[in-house]
Amino acid sequence: MFRDRLRGSVPPHLLHLLPRGFSVVGHVAVLSIPPALADYRNEVALAVLAQNRSVRTVLNRVSPSADDRRVGKMELLAGTDTVTCHREGGFSYHLDVSSVFWSSRLAYERQRIAGIVLPGERVLVPFCGVGPFAIPIAARGCRVLGLEKSAQACSWLVRNVRENRVEGRVDIVRADAWNLENLLSPCFDRAVVPAPYGQESILGAVQALVRPGGWIHLYAFKKQVQIEDLISGFQDRGLEVKLYRPCGNVAPRVSRWAFDLRLV
Repeated sequence: MFRDRLRGSVPPHLLHLLPRGFSVVGHVAVLSIPPALADYRNEVALAVLAQNRSVRTVLNRVSPSADDRRVGKMELLAGTDTVTCHREGGFSYHLDVSSVFWSSRLAYERQRIAGIVLPGERVLVPFCGVGPFAIPIAARGCRVLGLEKSAQACSWLVRNVRENRVEGRVDIVRADAWNLENLLSPCFDRAVVPAPYGQESILGAVQALVRPGGWIHLYAFKKQVQIEDLISGFQDRGLEVKLYRPCGNVAPRVSRWAFDLRLV
């Protein structure tokens, strides 16, 4: 339907280059327009606004993430306000889409993990962001420690924890997750690790902080052909793979994969 809206506005021989859709975070839509369609950015933005009447701001991601924020360079195509409130699973998240990380593709995983944690657990969440994993888990009666390096994300996280009324169950530490072993002692029942691209090797540091019999939910970017060797590596580390599934393509033949790992 999105591409159909642009027939007649974009030359027929370029229609196949159009993105298949876009992500919506609150009232902000985010998409990636190929350079070959740069002259049609305004037409694409208008099609986005027509497709979803709740959208008031349209951002074009013109470059991938190149810093700790995991956001990439954004170009404003429509609207003015990139600060929004996104509602998901009964919770509200305030954030500036142009400066902090948010993945709509992980919405199902956030609800799934919140549904399997047990009240009273101590849960570690490195790369915590603005709180989409930490807050639902805390609302289930867990005690959560969220680590986040970005100052902007930490500021939003503090607000979101307060407004979702879980401030008594979420501890926030502004720190680089790669310093885990120097910061923390091994006392966690569970860890949820939405690792940035190429940083899934943090698993070793996380594993050292989770008690025997505990759980690690790891998110890693991999090709299908890499999964068998990855699972074998987990088993060699004393991790039992209870579940693995793709949860969103990020590049040709590359998906984000979810792994539920239990420490033997």
